[in-house]
Order: sequence, then C-alpha cells, then structure tokens
Amino acid sequence: MNLRPLPLLCASLLLAAATMPAQAPATPAAPPAAAPPAGSPAAPGADAPRRAPAGPYVQPAPVAPGDLTKWPRGVSPAEVGKALSEHFVTGTQGARFSGYPYVCTFYGAMTFAALTHDDALRDRLITLFNPMLPGGTGRQPQRHHVDDSIFGVMPLEIAIQTKGLPNYDPKYLQLGQSWADRQWAPPTPDVTYPEAVVPLDNLQGLSPETRFWVDDMYMLNMLQLQAYRATGDRKYLDRDAHEMVAYLDRLQQPNGLFFHAPDVKYYWGRGDGWFAAGMAEMLRTLPANHPDRPRILAGYKLMMAGLLKYQGADGMWRELIDHPEAWPESSSTAMFAFAMITGVKHGWLDADAYAPAARRAWIGVVGYVDQNKDVTQICTGTGKMDNMQYYLDRPRETGNLHGQAPVIWAAVALLRDEK
Repeated sequence: MNLRPLPLLCASLLLAAATMPAQAPATPAAPPAAAPPAGSPAAPGADAPRRAPAGPYVQPAPVAPGDLTKWPRGVSPAEVGKALSEHFVTGTQGARFSGYPYVCTFYGAMTFAALTHDDALRDRLITLFNPMLPGGTGRQPQRHHVDDSIFGVMPLEIAIQTKGLPNYDPKYLQLGQSWADRQWAPPTPDVTYPEAVVPLDNLQGLSPETRFWVDDMYMLNMLQLQAYRATGDRKYLDRDAHEMVAYLDRLQQPNGLFFHAPDVKYYWGRGDGWFAAGMAEMLRTLPANHPDRPRILAGYKLMMAGLLKYQGADGMWRELIDHPEAWPESSSTAMFAFAMITGVKHGWLDADAYAPAARRAWIGVVGYVDQNKDVTQICTGTGKMDNMQYYLDRPRETGNLHGQAPVIWAAVALLRDEK
C-alpha cells in the first residue's frame, strides 16, 4: 500500500485545527432537572422532543399552464401592480396631466389601490388630481372629442371610491357626470367635434363625438360606464351599449379582429387592444338581461377566439396582429391579457383554452418592465393611415403611459375575485 500521502493529510488536518477559533472552556454540566409531573407543561428551557426523521424529498408540483394564481418571483400581479402604480404617483409620469393615457393610468392605479385596500395610495392619487378641479392650477382638456372627454373617468372613480367615507365630496361626482352628459348633449352651432363622422342632424342615439375609430371603444365606453357605476342611472349604460353595438357592426371582421377604421383595413395591435379592454369592462357591468348584451358578448368571444391564433410563442402579440414578422408590442399584449383574464374569471371563456394564453401573456409582458418600473416596447401614439409600412415602422417607446396603464389593468384583473 502506498502511504506517502498520509503525512500530507496529517499536515492538512493540523493546519485546519490551527486556524479554527479557540473554543471557550467547557462549563460544568448542570445536574439533571427533576421530571415534571405527568400532564404538566415542560419547564422553560427543556429540550424539545425529538422530531421524527424527515421523509424523502418531494419535488413541488409544477404550476399548471393555466394557473392564474401562482407566479415566479418578480412576476406576481401584486408586486408588479404596486410598483407601476407607485412609479406613476411618485415619479414624473403623474406630475403633469398628459391626456387620455394619463387618465387610463390613473384609473388603473386607483382600482389597484381599491382592490389591495391601499388607502394611502388612493389618497395620494386624489391629491394628484385635485389641481385639475375647476379653479385649480392644473388644466382640463377642452375639445368635444373622445380622447378629451375621457377625463371625466378620474373624478368619477374618486366619487365611487370615496362614497360613504368622511372625505367624500360631491364635487367629484358633479364634475365627472358633467363630462358624461356633455358627451351626449345635442349639438349646437358653436361646438366643433373633431374627426366626428356621424351626421349631427341624424345621430340615431349615438354620441356627436362618434368617429368609428377602434380606439374609441375604450375612451368613450369608459366615461359612460363610470357615470353609470357612480350614479346607477340606466341612461348611461344604454347609451354605451348602443354605441358599442354600432362600432361592432362597423369595424369587426369575420376573423374576430377589428380594422383601425372603416377606411384603414389593418389590425393594429393597440387599437384592437382598446376594443378588447372596453368590451371586457362593459361585460363586467352590463346586466345579464340587457338587450344589447348578447351582441356584445358574441363580438367579445369572436375576438378572443381570433386572438388565440395570433399569440406568439413568447406570449406576446405583434404591432400588426396578423403579421408574425412585426415586433412584439407590450401595450396590446397587456390589454389582451386583461380581456382574457376577465373572461376566464367570469366564465365567459373556456378556462382550458384561454387561461394558459392569459398566463403566457402576463409573464411575457412583465418581461418588458425594466429596472426603473418602465414598460418598454410600447408603440408610440398612432393615428390612422392606410399604409401597412406606417404601422410596421411605428417607433417604440419606454415608459409611455399607453403601456404603463394596461399592465396595471392586467394586474388588477388577476387580483380581482370575479366569482
């Protein structure tokens, strides 16, 4: 036997012993304590009973593809929703009103605050809005246009959340309701409606602001929905449902997707996202017996089925939905995720088919939230144009509220208990 390595081993052991910290001298052992009487609790400091040996390691079961409750670290809706809401209320995004994307982000953060019982966040958002009240230092939009009228969603959400609280103030409801009523007011010669296309002398129950762009079915839809939610007045809901049916008839195609406008026959991602989110919000509120509900639900289901065919392996949808070569776009993906999550939770959609798609979409879009809590890969603001390359070449932005807002909506949808 070769024993030459033995001295080396012994030297190593000695070196290790030499480098170990010196131990304190042992103290004399205490005499054993008397056993406590039967049935009495163990004396303080007594040794805990020996545990049974642990069983064999069992690997946790993998998360089901359609699970909407368990998430990898950094992807949970509570974590992401909180981070983006705080980023809005404390950073530069919320410091200056910037139009309808601001309204949509404010609404998302307010609903997140309500759902998570974060009263401090809610109150800071209200403080952020207050300069925009009449007579304040902030500004309100002025045009009779869907992109401006959605402003009324903010005071209506404040009215809804503060109703019955000590800090309730009727001025929020009055302001929001005035915007909703103005949107359906009879036209007068002194008012201009930019981009409106419905004859003002034959509106047939539609808003004078109607222009039949796919975006409108979130902008216009949410203002009337919020007015109904705040007041319970059925006229707001009936107006809204009638308008949505008109848009469905005009813009939805047999494949379930929507043209940007009747004269612009492209499936622009965020444009379709606005309509998807608007229908999901409408169906959350529209009573089961409302005469327009079957038509809206049918249009919603047709769209969701169409979207399934175009979701990428990365969970994302593209800038032009039906063009796989187009770049993955975050705002549309978040909107489609919101619509699918809401449908699965309400039972409008088959969970086996749509919950896995919704999960992939959420994980995919959260991957585009950077270290600053800014959503990346957001299509810039986009007007309609009858040119495919125009859509494919749209610039990509980071931190644009067009994308921040729907990621918060999707987080809210995941946290919301719809049953």
